[in-house]
Amino acid sequence: MNKLLVVTVLVALLALSAESFRVPRMAEEEQGHTSTIKDTVKSYYDNAVNTASGYIETIRDLKLAEKAKTLYTDTSTVVSTYFGIMQDQLYHLFYNQQNDS
Repeated sequence: MNKLLVVTVLVALLALSAESFRVPRMAEEEQGHTSTIKDTVKSYYDNAVNTASGYIETIRDLKLAEKAKTLYTDTSTVVSTYFGIMQDQLYHLFYNQQNDS
């Protein structure tokens, strides 16, 4: 799930920043086209990974996992309580019928 989120954010960031993909002319003369493109793509990739990691950390700061665990615990407690009441009522319903017969 986390990998899917990271890939989605990366693709979105790369798609949004695709139009700003410009290489300075002086860097082309000094390094060459291949290394310039490689460095530019690497910097965009690093920026996208850092941004996605920041988003994931923000989501983790919301403590959604703890809230989900608390919700599960509370719900299971309530359901088990009402299930116990229903089980007790059915037991007494059938037990009283056997004594009446």
